[in-house]
Amino acid sequence: MLEGKIALVTGASRGIGRAIALTLAGYGADVAVNYCGSAEKAQETAQEIQALGRHAILVKADVSVQEDCERMFREVTEQLGAPDILVNNAGITRDNLALRMSAEDFNRVIDTNLKGTFFCMKLAGKQMLRKRSGRIISLSSIVGLHGNAGQLNYSAAKAGVIGMTKSLAKELASRGITVNAVAPGYVNTDMTAVLTDAQKEAIQSQIPLGRIGSPQDIAETVAFLASDRAAYITGQVISVDGGMGI
Repeated sequence: MLEGKIALVTGASRGIGRAIALTLAGYGADVAVNYCGSAEKAQETAQEIQALGRHAILVKADVSVQEDCERMFREVTEQLGAPDILVNNAGITRDNLALRMSAEDFNRVIDTNLKGTFFCMKLAGKQMLRKRSGRIISLSSIVGLHGNAGQLNYSAAKAGVIGMTKSLAKELASRGITVNAVAPGYVNTDMTAVLTDAQKEAIQSQIPLGRIGSPQDIAETVAFLASDRAAYITGQVISVDGGMGI
């Protein structure tokens, strides 16, 4: 499905990003594994990709820093080639009630989750314009669509990702480049691992399908959007939330 394609996945060392990187590789893509924190976890992801018979490189970069993003794209292009697929997955949380939220915590989430996505969108878009093809897929969130108490900064960033997705889709569509977003609901990752059993049960009671999602649920949706099967889909936000947002 993705044979011969080159993918760059940000925040690919663990969780949803790791699942996406492995799934794209499983469908035939070579993958650039971006990370900012754990080199060891990123290396594990790369080794699993290589075990699937695909090429993988590691690229350390903080997506909130424009110069890091520019260097990352240079390294990927030099080592693998210009990406055909960009997955903007890197993100952080700094949760607190709005009246208690510091400017630093607000800015940090916006810088990573929103500005980082913008930097990568812009850099990938320039390269894809030359090819007159490409797939840009960004991770939004159910809270970007519906909000969530204690996550004003995260909600703002993820809603912003939706706005950028729809705008960029209109700008790039004439060149054969699609731009879409995936909005996960609650997914079993490190971010949700801190929840108590009671909190998880309360969340599950609000999900029509009766379970918290898996990283693979998100990864398969991203892989579909990255493929030619989704060639006529652009500017869309696909909720993968077990029906929670109905």
